[in-house]
This record gives sequence, structure tokens and C-alpha cells, in this order.
Amino acid sequence: MTDPPTRLLRAGGDLLRRLAEPQELRPGGSHAGRHCASGWLSVTVLCEPDDVREDALPGPLAILVDRIEVRVRPAPADKGTELSVRFRDRPPRASLPRRLVGDDPEAELRSALRRSKQLIEVGEVLVVDPAPHGQRPATPTGMVVESWTRAAPGGGVR
Repeated sequence: MTDPPTRLLRAGGDLLRRLAEPQELRPGGSHAGRHCASGWLSVTVLCEPDDVREDALPGPLAILVDRIEVRVRPAPADKGTELSVRFRDRPPRASLPRRLVGDDPEAELRSALRRSKQLIEVGEVLVVDPAPHGQRPATPTGMVVESWTRAAPGGGVR
């Protein structure tokens, strides 16, 4: 039987290996945790398709308009509008260290799409207030959690 620190290190190593390996969307498989092969990122927005115009995108997507393609169409089963975006010239997939420090173009696009959805539906971008308990201690685990917390807004569902 291994001691708890060894098991924790082994589990952490397994997690890092899974995060570092490239992931492609498998036909019929779950989209969560996968990299979409076509590059399209989509959200369903609760509004009529006429309310989302490709020539007048919300601010977060308008900033990227010269680098992205946009597709607006009715969502399946009359559930609103499907807003899809992808890069025209797809950048290479960011490495794990770049993703952890927030240097990931795809994460930037996911975040812009999510914020645009909020602007269309609610009229503002909703934010979570900082944790009331203050700073985490400067431990190895605390540093990892802080790093992932900073990178989380660009994460979305993978």
C-alpha cells in the first residue's frame, strides 16, 4: 500500500498528462473535454435569430471580428438562436503551460463567446465577486489552484 503523498503525486501526474495530450472530438462522443475538429464554438442564446446580427456583434466578439467567422441560425427545436464562431486562420493548439497562464487564443474566443451570450441575454457580463476569505496560502497546491482560477474564465466547456 502506498502512502497518501505518493498517491496524491501519482494522481496529479495523471491529471497533468491528460491535460497535456491533444484531444479531438470523437463522432457520437461527448463534447466536454474535447477539442472540436471543425473549430466552431457554439452557444444557444435565448433570443430570436433576428436579434443577433453578424454585422453588429456584441463588444467581446466585435473586437475579434477581423479574425473570426460568425454563423447565426435558429437553434434546434425552437430553443432560441445558435451563435457559432471560429478563427479564420486557426492558430495552433496552445501547450499546457501557455493555457495555464492564460495565453490561449481559443480560450480567448470561448470567453468572448460566453460574454457575448450574456450581453445579448442579460445586457451585462455577470462576474463572480472575489472569494471573501482572501488570499490562499503560498503552498504548491495553493499556487496551482490560483493558476487554474486565473485561467478558468477562458476554459468553458471542453
